Amino acid sequence: MERAKCSAETAGKVIVCRAAIAWTINAPMSIEEVEVDPPKAGEVRIKIVSSGICGSDNHILQGKLKIPLPAILGHEGAGIVESIGEGVSNVKPGDKVLTLAIPQCRKCDSCLHAKGNCCLKEDVCHPVGLMLDGTSRFTCRGRKLYNLFGTSTFTEYTVMHEISVVKIDAAAPLEKVCLFACAFPTGYGSAVNKARVTPGSTCVVFGLGGVGSSVVLGCKTAGAARIIGVDINEEKLARAKAIGVTDCLNPRNFKKPIQQVVVEMTGFGADFSFEAIGTIDTMVAALESCNLSYGVCVIIGVPPEKSQLAFEPMQILSGRILTGCFLGEYKTRDCIPILVADYMRKKINVDPLITHTLPFFRINEGFELLRSGKSIRSVLLF
Repeated sequence: MERAKCSAETAGKVIVCRAAIAWTINAPMSIEEVEVDPPKAGEVRIKIVSSGICGSDNHILQGKLKIPLPAILGHEGAGIVESIGEGVSNVKPGDKVLTLAIPQCRKCDSCLHAKGNCCLKEDVCHPVGLMLDGTSRFTCRGRKLYNLFGTSTFTEYTVMHEISVVKIDAAAPLEKVCLFACAFPTGYGSAVNKARVTPGSTCVVFGLGGVGSSVVLGCKTAGAARIIGVDINEEKLARAKAIGVTDCLNPRNFKKPIQQVVVEMTGFGADFSFEAIGTIDTMVAALESCNLSYGVCVIIGVPPEKSQLAFEPMQILSGRILTGCFLGEYKTRDCIPILVADYMRKKINVDPLITHTLPFFRINEGFELLRSGKSIRSVLLF
């Protein structure tokens, strides 16, 4: 086992590096030395350069979203290919890449469907935390570790299947574009692809973190005339106005349900509503905030495990549409590089979403910033 210096020295060998391990829930992660196996056939080993801290990672640490533990979390990563396994043809050592929590195998029913993007080889809906062959590539203290969503980016090196890795522009700044691995396409695509926000429309966005703020950018790009932002954190509301929110609502400032406030201030409810938090109460509020006849409500937030969404059937019988989507309905390997290219051409700007940049060893501080509402997106640098 060797500490990595360059791909020529490390290819085919076990790499010893640092990773943040979640041994249990409701506890800080522990940065320890781990052993990362070489990639097998169809796999890629990546040197992680940056990783965003996502709300889904926090849900896992809080026990709201259950995955096998101990595990290396993180899924919003950008890095450089260190080595590849047999048969890999889409990337090569030295390529800049993004990690994809939703893969694109290009062979399953979902990938072959014109609108499908929830590849049947994903490990998000019912995570098992292992590679496609049912084994792990991470070891710590002689114990095998699970991965997260087929990615695991809170580590200096990770191993992923080729279908979950996409090459991006060689000039792309990895400390910025990691957001294109999750937060930005998830929110932006929910507005422009799934809801298909129309010019002059009114939108309401529940939750103004990294994903919700990306929804705002999508609504603005689509030409929405009014964008209502809902959050209990005043700092997030202030930041949201700078990126396009026209009206800010803090539910704690009202005695009536926030959906009633939205309906009253819009007359008949919003044309489009988006839930980017992941609680049942806010999902129902988002549904009831949009127009009874033609409103479209998009659920984006990941809910607690085994939770049930309940509402009166009349809420949708009248014509409302309730829907959801993964990663903005983008076919990931096909579309994410195009978004990065648009960023490089200054057609898209994700920079305002990154409020904090931290060295990897301060990862637990990054999670505290998220929980306190002081950050939109914190990015870890390795």
